[in-house]
Amino acid sequence: MKPGGYVIVSTFAEDGPTECSGLPVQRYSAEGIHDEFGSPFEMLGHEKEAHKKPNGTEQKFVYCYCRRLAS
Repeated sequence: MKPGGYVIVSTFAEDGPTECSGLPVQRYSAEGIHDEFGSPFEMLGHEKEAHKKPNGTEQKFVYCYCRRLAS
């Protein structure tokens, strides 16, 4: 990604499900997602969402908005 570029990433939140479709998943906090990208990225914002599934249960997600810093 070019310096100055933006990225939005979403994944299961740290209080989200432990599996999806019978498979284990990795859960993250906003800080955990940012740690995966490392210091070349600045976190500009994050949000949590509780997605309601058709069966009435909820899956919690976290979204992070980051910018690639100049080298």
